[in-house]
Amino acid sequence: MTYVVTDNCIKCKYMDCVEVCPVDCFYEGENMLVIHPDECIDCGVCEPECPAEAIKPDTEPSLENWLKVNADFARTWPNITQKKDAPADAKTWDGVADKFATHFSANPGSGD
Repeated sequence: MTYVVTDNCIKCKYMDCVEVCPVDCFYEGENMLVIHPDECIDCGVCEPECPAEAIKPDTEPSLENWLKVNADFARTWPNITQKKDAPADAKTWDGVADKFATHFSANPGSGD
């Protein structure tokens, strides 16, 4: 089992999860974070820290696509180990459905 970042992180990009991760397995895109599945130790401390509830265990149904998204982009985006401020409009985007199809950016973030 590993944890994955899902659709609700897009344009919210809260980073409370980064702050508590003991193995620094988060990677930063322009408008979301992902977890590297080979680095995640399945400790679960990140899941309850996410205000947008965007982190899920990969054992939940229908997350296969998100596991692939996390694995693919963790290989190309920079590692992030320090919490940054969320976007100013993060609360506006929290809970908006189907953000991947219309708002996902494959561009990397700045990392640390």
